[in-house]
Order: sequence, then structure tokens, then C-alpha cells
Amino acid sequence: MVTDDRELDRDSAAREPETELDEDDRLKPEFVRDVIELAEAGEGEAARERIGRLHPADIADLFELARADERPMLAAVLGDMLSADVLAEMNDYVREELIDLLAPEQVAELASELDTDDAVAIIEDMEADEQQAVLEAMEPEDRAAIEDALSFPEESAGRLMQRDLVAVPEHVTVGDVIDRLREDTDLTSDFWEIFVVDPMHKPVGTCQLSWILRTPRDIAISDVMKREQTLIPIDMDQEEVALRFQKYALISAAVVDRAGRLVGMITVDDIVHIIQEEAGEDILRLSGAGDGDINEPIRETYSARVRWLVANLGTALVASTIVGLFGGAIEHMVALAALMPIVAGVGGNAGTQTLAVTVRALAMNQLTDSNSWRAVFREMKIALLNGGTIALIAGTATGLWFGNPMLGGVIAAAMIVNIFVAGVAGVAIPLLLDRLDQDPAVASSIFVTMTTDSMGFLAFLGLAVLSGLTTL
Repeated sequence: MVTDDRELDRDSAAREPETELDEDDRLKPEFVRDVIELAEAGEGEAARERIGRLHPADIADLFELARADERPMLAAVLGDMLSADVLAEMNDYVREELIDLLAPEQVAELASELDTDDAVAIIEDMEADEQQAVLEAMEPEDRAAIEDALSFPEESAGRLMQRDLVAVPEHVTVGDVIDRLREDTDLTSDFWEIFVVDPMHKPVGTCQLSWILRTPRDIAISDVMKREQTLIPIDMDQEEVALRFQKYALISAAVVDRAGRLVGMITVDDIVHIIQEEAGEDILRLSGAGDGDINEPIRETYSARVRWLVANLGTALVASTIVGLFGGAIEHMVALAALMPIVAGVGGNAGTQTLAVTVRALAMNQLTDSNSWRAVFREMKIALLNGGTIALIAGTATGLWFGNPMLGGVIAAAMIVNIFVAGVAGVAIPLLLDRLDQDPAVASSIFVTMTTDSMGFLAFLGLAVLSGLTTL
């Protein structure tokens, strides 16, 4: 078989990777530099031509990679290429900067092009007067949908859901549904399943598009639909929504109001963002790093972090007070001063390991009232095994290094005690905070660190005094 050389050339061109992206699908630094230099040189058309080949998500990345003082210039060069899809993909802080440059009418026009959930994400963080100006510039139908979404709590299903969906009564046939999908030009363009509702507009089933396409026209939709479905209450927290999608492997799900009526749907593409946000949020809260966004204003980052540092300073004073109680013993045996940070440090790491596992289990709903005590006992066993292993290594090394078997025995015993306490604290503290309706990711690390530091110093120095080491 002879293949046309032109076809081979076209195939090769199709397979050739985009030169703007590296092997990890990130914009190359030289591409970002070139676009900015073209914009600065006044060659807007050339810059637009290069940017025009990018996906909206990559254009959003371009703005995030540019310096804050370069973004207004890029926005001016892009003009109408700064589309609603680009804004929807953009980092929250960068998007806020750009929206401040736009007139309310422009923001309203962009928001009207988006699904309700994406439009809400753009509008919800605006100042009240700016938000009102944008809403007044929108079409009445779009404005009503946005205002309805804003009436629900942040990070709830009501904020997250899309109002545009396809719902049909249960008495129609598959042919009726297909005809409606073809003829109704106002239907949403992106959907994976059709919701079947009763006369009260309450969902009674769901039907995937693939089932409809493979079913004869005269079959009733009620004979094709799946009656078992996962319904999302409109006021459910977005983290719980994400867990349901993960647990039941959902592509989309119906959202119902307090009366059980169908009011919207949530799709898996939104859930991917939620899972990423919630996972990152918990990790950052454990470290006290605020939002952890490199585009966050310096003042906000400072405010978030300094509170934790002040709190850590307070807990560190507790540990230092314990050390102060044993000042005489440390003066008598200087080796204690060299060794006690090891006991506290290893205990702190052990506590952090347990804490990270526990907070994740709580976030994933793996820890409940029915298995919390089992989790505590499990961590106790692990702590004893870890403590015994580290105690053997540290005790042997210390005894040989200092030529003092008694000192080796003291540090070994202190290691076992502190690692055991660290394991218990790492699981018990976040569980207790969760029972008190406090976020365990926010304050757990402070209390666990204080416990392991204080207990490490107390166990090591106390055992040294009790064993008579400091009187030898």
C-alpha cells in the first residue's frame, strides 16, 4: 500500500508536541518571556497570535506566571481573548486583580457566558458594591440564578451546582426525549445523563445518554432509567459532596432542595477541583501556612502565619519551663543538654506521622464513632513497636558513645515513653477536636508538638534524676 507523503506530513504535524509546553504540560519559561517581551514592545498582534494557540487553562497559567505589574499589560493585549473560560481557570487572587480592571458590564458579560457555578466563583469574592453593579448589568434570568446561588453558604452544594440540566417526565418515551434534545435550542450543551422527575419535579430516576441512544424509540423512559441514585442536599458541604462522588464513582448527581425538588446538578469536573482544594487546605492548615498560595498578598500571608508562630511561641514556653526545672541536673551532667533535643525531636516526628494519618482519615470519613477506639489502640501498638526499635538503637549508641550504660538506658526508656505519648496524642487530639466540632487540621499540630516536646524533656530529664545519674 502506497501512502501519500502529504498524509505522512500531516500525521507528523498532528503528533508534534506544542512548542509552548514542556514535557510536563507546563508553559516553557522562554515562551512566557517571549510573549511578555512582545507585549512590552508594542507588538500586540504577534503576542496575540502566539497566545491564541493556547488552551484557556494555559492562558490562565500565563497570567499567573507573569509578574503582578505585567498582568494589566497582558490583559490589554489579549482584549476579547481574555474570555470567560480563561477567567474560570485562573487562580483566585490573579482573577481578582484582573476583574478590578474591568467595568461591571464587562464582568457581567463574561459571567453570563459561564455555567452558574463558574460565574458564582468569579462574582462571590467581589466587594458588595462591585458585586451589585455586576448583577445589575446582567440579564434578569442570569442575575436571578446568580443571586439564588449566592444565597447559599460558601462551599455548599448550592454554590457548586449548575442550574442548567435536562429533566423529563417519567411518562414520556425514549423517542420523545431524543426529539426534545434535537429540537430544544435552549438546552445546556454539556451533560452526561438525563434526570427523570415526577409531577412535583422530584427526581425519581436517572438515565445515561448511552442507554437512550441504544434503546428503541417506543420504550418508556421509566423502563430504561435507573431508580437508585445519589441525591445531593442543596446545603451539603462541598467536602461531603466530593466524598459521595468518590465513594459511589459518580459522573454527575442531582441536587435537591429541602422539599426534595430537583434544582441543579453537580458534575465530576467541579469535584476534581474540590478534592484538590480540600486536600491542600488540610495540609496547609496543619502547617499554619494560611492559604499557601504564592499569589496571595503578602499582608494576608503574614497575618495568617504570624498567629501560628505566636501560638507556637506560647507552647514552646511550656517546654522551656520544664527544662528550667532541671537546670541543676543539666549543669551536673552536660550530656543531658546534648541528648534531650533528640528525644523531643523524634517524638515530635512520630506524633506528626500519626497526626497526618488521623486528619486524613477524618477528612475521608474513614474515622467514625464506630471505629475511633480501635484506631487509638492501633496507634498505641504501632507507637510501642516504633518506640522499642528507636529505644534499642538510641540506647545502644548513647551507652557506647558516652561509655555510660545507665545513660543509654535512660534515653531508651525516655524514647519509649515519648513515642508512645506521641502516638496517642497524634490520634486522640484530632479526634477530640472533631468531637468538639472544631477543625482538627487547624489546631492539632500545636497541641501535639507541645505534648511531645514537654513529655520528651520531662521523661528524659526526670528519669535521669530518678536513676541517680546526676548525683554520680
